[in-house]
Amino acid sequence: MDFNRRAVLATSTGLAFALGATSVAARPTQAAAVDDGSALKLRSGSARDQAAVLQDAIDVAYAAGRPVLLPAGRFVVGGLELRNGTRLIGAHGTTALVGANAESIISARNVSNIVIEGIRLEGSGQVQHVVSLEDCQNIRLENLEIQGASGSALRVRACAGRIEGCMISEIGAVGIFALDSAGLEITRNTIAHCGNNGIQVWRSHAGDDSTMVSGNRISHVTARDGGDGPNGNGINVFRANNVTVANNKISDCAFSAVRGNAASNIQIVGNTCQRLGEVALYAEFGFEGAVISQNLVDTAATGIAVTNFNEGGRLAVVQGNLVRNLFRREHEPVDKRGEGITVEADATVTGNTIEEAATAGLAIGWGAYMRNVSATGNVIREASVGIMISADKDAGACLVSGNMISGSRNGAIRAMDHGRVIGPDLSTTTTQTGRVSIFGNLAV
Repeated sequence: MDFNRRAVLATSTGLAFALGATSVAARPTQAAAVDDGSALKLRSGSARDQAAVLQDAIDVAYAAGRPVLLPAGRFVVGGLELRNGTRLIGAHGTTALVGANAESIISARNVSNIVIEGIRLEGSGQVQHVVSLEDCQNIRLENLEIQGASGSALRVRACAGRIEGCMISEIGAVGIFALDSAGLEITRNTIAHCGNNGIQVWRSHAGDDSTMVSGNRISHVTARDGGDGPNGNGINVFRANNVTVANNKISDCAFSAVRGNAASNIQIVGNTCQRLGEVALYAEFGFEGAVISQNLVDTAATGIAVTNFNEGGRLAVVQGNLVRNLFRREHEPVDKRGEGITVEADATVTGNTIEEAATAGLAIGWGAYMRNVSATGNVIREASVGIMISADKDAGACLVSGNMISGSRNGAIRAMDHGRVIGPDLSTTTTQTGRVSIFGNLAV
């Protein structure tokens, strides 16, 4: 049957393409006059690469404006290219596409209205990115189960649309890598056992991105490629501005649950973060604007860090977070951490509850890098030091008022020199200097 005949017949049926493992005669109501799996020789369980067969079906469906309905079974394919409007839909839980010798199982470029749904995709060491999309608008990747890839499970560049309800595991580098997005939502996915990062939202150059990352479950992320922070994170945002990271459950990551690097106007809200090897929630380097609010952090080297004023990192609200069980990394020669919250410049720290911080509940400034910090209304319990404030003569202004500090073993409020506490406990009297005001705190 040639291409034109298939297209004509498909159009005449008014029905979707159906790639089945049974005979055409057995299903006369499902476009019997159109090639199905039998006519196209699509065979479940075969070790042969069947990409040519499935690609033919995708092309025919494109011509007819119909979806491709995949049957139950396992099919070895690689290098499939989606067309404008392709809807590739599997029999949920029973359709599997197994990667052949190709860079991707599925790819697309410069097309719109792509749907991939209900398919299990199995990569291998031969598959770099299981699904790779570039310059695609209105994409929908839904209810996919993706396992195994040397690089990324889903790599989307300059795309807009939604990635929802996918289960991703055993990925060499990144679960979902979104680069230069143009209106993307990543929601309700489950991602586990990734080599470098669970979700990456990056830009080639700093600029507006506005990706929304919400309701995902991310766990067991290592730092396969090493480094001091680019890898090992549940969610990594780099140079992407106006990104919202909300209501995710993130645990067991080598570095951070959420790491924003040079990501201005980032919002990190309502996340639950457990068992992190470094800073749980991080806003660092050249950013302007971060809201870190209503998060729960349990067990990390530092709970929340808003840092690198020396690189332009400034302007933050840290409010209403619960942070507990902060440990020191005694094996590190310098960067031992153990703080609940650290901030440096143009920041409000208010209404947080911090418990069990091995170094300090709240650390304000680092050397000369402190400016316009207000710390009010926080509750700090069982910390080595309740609040540490930089004593550097070139540091800027700081207000510490109305905090309750309980059970601090080495003082409630202390001056510090690059993390080393100096001088007396400042919580017992009112301190008013040209740059520091400490009053109305309760230390018990």
